[in-house]
Amino acid sequence: ALPISPYHPASLVESPGRDRSMAYSTSKISAAAQLVHEDEFMRMVAPGKKKIDKQIGRLPKGQESPFGDFPSDYTRPGDDRRKTNVSLSLKLSGTATLLTPRQPVDSARSLGGKTPRTARDDKMRASTSPAGAFSATTPRTMVSSGPPKAGAYSRRSIEASEFRRFYDRNDLPIQMNHTGTQNRIAWKVDVEKLDYHHYLPIFFDGLREKEEPYRFFAVEGVYNLLEKGGSKILPVVPQLIIPIKKALNTRDREVMVTTLKVIQTLVLSAEMIGEALVPYYRQILPVFNIFKSVTKNTFDTMDYAQRKRSDLGALIDETLEILETHGGEDAFINIKYMIPTYESCVSA
Repeated sequence: ALPISPYHPASLVESPGRDRSMAYSTSKISAAAQLVHEDEFMRMVAPGKKKIDKQIGRLPKGQESPFGDFPSDYTRPGDDRRKTNVSLSLKLSGTATLLTPRQPVDSARSLGGKTPRTARDDKMRASTSPAGAFSATTPRTMVSSGPPKAGAYSRRSIEASEFRRFYDRNDLPIQMNHTGTQNRIAWKVDVEKLDYHHYLPIFFDGLREKEEPYRFFAVEGVYNLLEKGGSKILPVVPQLIIPIKKALNTRDREVMVTTLKVIQTLVLSAEMIGEALVPYYRQILPVFNIFKSVTKNTFDTMDYAQRKRSDLGALIDETLEILETHGGEDAFINIKYMIPTYESCVSA
């Protein structure tokens, strides 16, 4: 057999006697890094999507400076209020000021002593013409509009999270570690020594963020805390319900997919967490019931994005099965009460 080159990937597989720094990393791209990649792709497809979401109030706006927002009486850079006032004064001054000398306003002298006709005069002349009982005005057709949309699947406005506030104040022991393929979190202290009652709810509250670097730090930090938490996670479960509920109630597909994956990791991170979540199904599962049937209908084509696990309906079914499997004997009846169409995955 031919010898393997030292630069061949097969020669860099980690072995017991080989230095870890020389081996390829076998860990896949993290969920937070995957979101960054998807964000860069969407920036090419829809460049101004997030800017539009900020303008209509769907996403929270950032601070105007590193020290906070400017005072209300401060003239901001690029302020267009002066231009707005000028355009408003032009509108109020009348149409005569907007016309050029080559397009003067029609006057009685230019019309040969006759007053200019208006649209109302034309309408009255057409309706009272003796040509017959015929009116030039078009009849109004009543368009029957259906019932208004309930908006159950529409996105909600995302409020600024507590994670954003703590990160802007530099109260979190994290910083960015830039690597070759993906970024990582460099913790300034040991993760196992953190106070989970304080930090874990803050990171969970940042799951509804959609801007960088807040989203990356929140998602990556949640997975790091759940990986190293162990027995510290179970006492903090009641404090995680409100952040999870807020993230699901945004009804944003991207935020919901991220939250569902975190819920699965939360249940599988330690023992008894699945049973501890059973009393809080009334707060979590109503959104599951709404989006349970939202799946991709690809017909006979192949969905090459299924490796990203972004199908919302399939992800909800997978999460419900994990909740039932690890939720004890009362899990199924509580899931069935909130989601009547759910069928048990546990054989009797």
